[in-house]
Amino acid sequence: MFRTRLLSGIVLVAIALGVFLSGGALLAVTIFGVSLIAYQELTRACKVRGNGAEAGAPVIVGGVMILVYYAMLCLALARDTGMAFPAMIMAIVAAFLAFLFVYVFTFPKYHANQIMSAMFSFLYGPVMLSFLFLLREGFEDGMYLVWFVFLASWGSDTCAYCVGVLIGKHKMTPKLSPKKSIEGAVGGILGAALLFVLYTHFVINQYTAMTLSLSLAAALGAAGALVSMVGDLAASAVKRDHEIKDYGKLIPGHGGIMDRFDSVIVAGPIVFLGIALAVGFM
Repeated sequence: MFRTRLLSGIVLVAIALGVFLSGGALLAVTIFGVSLIAYQELTRACKVRGNGAEAGAPVIVGGVMILVYYAMLCLALARDTGMAFPAMIMAIVAAFLAFLFVYVFTFPKYHANQIMSAMFSFLYGPVMLSFLFLLREGFEDGMYLVWFVFLASWGSDTCAYCVGVLIGKHKMTPKLSPKKSIEGAVGGILGAALLFVLYTHFVINQYTAMTLSLSLAAALGAAGALVSMVGDLAASAVKRDHEIKDYGKLIPGHGGIMDRFDSVIVAGPIVFLGIALAVGFM
């Protein structure tokens, strides 16, 4: 099992390197595909279906609206980065209205909780993931900045694991994730802050036109790590609520997209917000 997880992890890192270094159309198509899979996994877990197991109207409409969302985002970025947020908001509103249409004109086939779960899945998966694309393509030095997200998520997770194994004694969420400790969480937050400082000093401030203060980098790393832990636990909570082990079987040894990218999904918007405020993007 460990060997399978390790090999899958190496492949994932290699793919991420290739895709995010390339950026552009390849990144857009990849993020769109990952978003579709994440949406399918979430709607399956939350039982957003009709009376059967087939993909019903909310799932199909959600898939269409994910395409519309990314198309609007790409067009806005191609014209002017300042148009990205209005495009995102309008696409989200359009998705909400589309789900309402499904609810009304198929009533009573789908219950309100299924429609709300479909919208939740749309926001949780595709919209949150889109900040990776926005961070990479919305900044001149996005090729360097996007790696902050993975330092905040996968980097902090590694630090938390190491500290937890060494000195972890006090359970953080015993009912939700018994193996996670308070000591590990603190180690993950401090570890991410240190990783952000090192990456900022040796990469961002050396090879880009930007200059980020090390104190800001440390604060952003700590905030990103904290949020990524909450994202990890939130994804676990959804699985516990619906009594499933994994969201999918796409990634051997890891599960589905939501199993592997649960922390990345929520770290992306926080890192984007911090960088955007630092450079005056917003």
